[in-house]
Amino acid sequence: MNEECLICKSPLKYLNQDEMMECAICHKKELSKTICIAGHYVCSDCHIRGIDSIFGVCMSETSTDPMEIIEKMMSLPFCHMHGPEHHVMVGAALLTAYKNAGGDIDLNTALREMSSRGKQVPGGACGFWGACGAGISAGQFLSIVTSSTPLKKEPWGLSNKMTAKALDSIGSVGGPRCCKRDSYLSILAAIDFVKEHLGVEMTATIPVCHRSKHNSQCIGKRCPFCEGNHEPEIVSFEL
Repeated sequence: MNEECLICKSPLKYLNQDEMMECAICHKKELSKTICIAGHYVCSDCHIRGIDSIFGVCMSETSTDPMEIIEKMMSLPFCHMHGPEHHVMVGAALLTAYKNAGGDIDLNTALREMSSRGKQVPGGACGFWGACGAGISAGQFLSIVTSSTPLKKEPWGLSNKMTAKALDSIGSVGGPRCCKRDSYLSILAAIDFVKEHLGVEMTATIPVCHRSKHNSQCIGKRCPFCEGNHEPEIVSFEL
């Protein structure tokens, strides 16, 4: 239960308003609401350092199961229990599985765009924006594969519906946040949505979490992916 501060492993605390922080790693100064109880702040760029290693995973992958793909990413050394890296990884796993399942995209180009968009969603968005970055990542995935822009009709609508569906799944379970749980819920929501609206069928598997010992805020049996839940009760993904 010690994956909190990347510097000293102390618990994090969240402030009510932005304060100027200095990153303990790169010494960049910026506004943030997040700091550990010992006073350490780590910026998003330092927190996700090494995330480009996911490109090698994705470009060599043949699986049509985004859950299998994201598990490989989560096992890479750069990935922490929680953090904004999940805001990129959800969409990247979906893009890769979508391509392997017959989706018509240039995967390399799509992954680079996903990385650019996902990195703009800050850590803590789930609590401060009312929109979890994992759910937003699923919407970004949909917007990329449909070439959505603010001026498009159907792609614009589908992208927003995708995000809403993922966020509804996340919100139905409730908090506190778990980046792994929220990533799983977003992926499952996207698999159903893409099959219904785009006609591409990715493989769907229900994961069993083995990382609860690293999460000080694990909700235990209330989590649909809890190791002790033999028949997880997954929230409905119907629109």
